[in-house]
Amino acid sequence: MSERSIRLSSAEISGLWQVYIQESMAACLFTYFLHHNKDDEVRELLQDAFELSERHVEQITNIFHEEGIPIPDGFSEKDLDLTAPPLFYDMFALSLVYSVSRMSMINTGFITANVGRQDVLDFFVSMIQKTTNLYRKSTELLLAKGIYDRPPMIPYPDDVEYVKKFSYISGFGKKRPLNVTEITEIFFNTERNYFSILICMGLLQVVKDKEIHQFIAEGKRISEKQLNTFNDIFKREELLGNISTSMEVTASTVNPFSDRLVVTLFTKLNAIDITLIGHALSLALRTDLAAYYQKYSLEILAYMAKGFKLMVERGWAQEPPNAPERRKLQKLE
Repeated sequence: MSERSIRLSSAEISGLWQVYIQESMAACLFTYFLHHNKDDEVRELLQDAFELSERHVEQITNIFHEEGIPIPDGFSEKDLDLTAPPLFYDMFALSLVYSVSRMSMINTGFITANVGRQDVLDFFVSMIQKTTNLYRKSTELLLAKGIYDRPPMIPYPDDVEYVKKFSYISGFGKKRPLNVTEITEIFFNTERNYFSILICMGLLQVVKDKEIHQFIAEGKRISEKQLNTFNDIFKREELLGNISTSMEVTASTVNPFSDRLVVTLFTKLNAIDITLIGHALSLALRTDLAAYYQKYSLEILAYMAKGFKLMVERGWAQEPPNAPERRKLQKLE
């Protein structure tokens, strides 16, 4: 049987559909930052990121055309105002490539594990490899510029230790120090939320729609609460907390992005945040951490519902391909 005679599975359609929208939005963002960025090294990285996202959009378009599947409504330069002044300073673009490539590696890994048709599997395997290389380049450039924030260091252990008491999981009252797995999850949670706050700070200066402005402000408050919670834990453990910087945001008040792009960006960030908080919860062996992760998961889910409602009311929420209503087709209803 030829490869093309094998129809795409629902998982393969889903993965390609999600990534098409994600990559068309990423290409838009990279276009905007390329237009304004003056740092030669960052521009080179942005160009690589833009070309990679454009290539992914083209490859998925070709697969959908061959299968006779409608192309999702993605994003393009019509969602940008390149005449608007820069909203962020040059180094924020480097943080953007780092964050987007990191989140893409995680998301694409989940999708790759669910596909089987050879051409689709090849596409996602290649995407992981190229996105990982982009992440490596962004990390190297952050290090070279002295702005890569490394997770906390601890002394190397002398021996392998086993848990001796059930109280190891206690997070209230007397509790043990954080282990390296817990430190890692807290650190990257705070890193994501600092990035989100910077995005919110910039967009709150330029978004004129009152409802969307309120939606962004609520997202900023949720990120700030997580930062306060987990930075306080780090400080109590004498691991120090991360320090945010508002210097990445300019004083511009002109919106360079369409409202649809802004709200869709927030829905994507919320989705990956839920995924990563769930991962952190699965690894937390202290009950206080587990309680915090559960609390913020519920808060973000409620926030996501508001974003989805906003998108539906504005006519921006695209339906992924659906299974047919068999009972209706069989006239049983």
